[in-house]
Amino acid sequence: MSTSPTRWGVLGTAGIARSRFLPALAEAGGEAVVVGGRDGVRAADFAAAHGVARGVAGYEAVLADPAVQAVYVPLPNTLHAEWAVAALEAGKAVLCEKPLCVDADQARRVLAVAERAALPLWEAFVFPFTDQHRRLTELLAEGAVGELREVSGAFHFLLRRTEDIRLSAAVAGGALADVGCYPLRLAAELFGGPALAAAASQVRGAEVETELAALVDYAGDRRLLLSCGFRRSADTTTVLSGTEGTIRLEDPYHPRPDSTLELRRPGAETLVERPTRDQHSFTAALRHVGAVLAGEEEPRHTARTSSLAVAEAMDLVRTAAR
Repeated sequence: MSTSPTRWGVLGTAGIARSRFLPALAEAGGEAVVVGGRDGVRAADFAAAHGVARGVAGYEAVLADPAVQAVYVPLPNTLHAEWAVAALEAGKAVLCEKPLCVDADQARRVLAVAERAALPLWEAFVFPFTDQHRRLTELLAEGAVGELREVSGAFHFLLRRTEDIRLSAAVAGGALADVGCYPLRLAAELFGGPALAAAASQVRGAEVETELAALVDYAGDRRLLLSCGFRRSADTTTVLSGTEGTIRLEDPYHPRPDSTLELRRPGAETLVERPTRDQHSFTAALRHVGAVLAGEEEPRHTARTSSLAVAEAMDLVRTAAR
């Protein structure tokens, strides 16, 4: 990595910026130079509390700042596409929270902008950059489970608040958009192609689905068994099943140093590894963005290579659940 820290701007004062992005940015050696908010006083207070150099009124002020090289977009779902495009057109690299877009049609329009942009766009599925995911793909490439046939992926947590942005249809909330998209992103990468068909069921709250389960088909008679929601205890258990064994991941999406990867094969002793070294799950992705901007690495896992397949799969599942 270059010794010069990558200079980031943040759009909004969302909790994920405070809890995940900024601690990881510090670990990665980057610098948050400005955060913009609808309320300038609140943005300034957020900046002072969380180690950001400045807080300013308005997202446009962040994009106009010549010191900013890259922009993190943790806004409500319905604002992702608009501000990701604005940041790209301002000449910034962009890390936009998932889901990048509300549907596949919007994703196609955003990716058309990304195609001609000077700097890359990443959707904030950061797990492909982690040490654990690197180890997982090594094991699969080595044939540790034989031919991968099925991914069973859960992502649940208990949402106790009755007033929460995730429960709002106006900002495209719901369990699928908030957490169900993660197993779909993992399946798209591991199966190397788009989802073909889906069957699904859901539990509806007042405005959006609060639980959802789906069977998603991929080429070669492979499948994802997806379960997600806001109504049970935290669970991100994922099992990859192949012709010769299984790999169980405790947390494939935001692994910690104590997160386990277990390889189980008939007649063999279970292999348990803890590949993660970074304290924060965003760290490896932010190091990569910095290396790209320093000219030291070619962009990997960009929105252009992955986001449309996920958006199309979400549309399939959403339609099936209805």
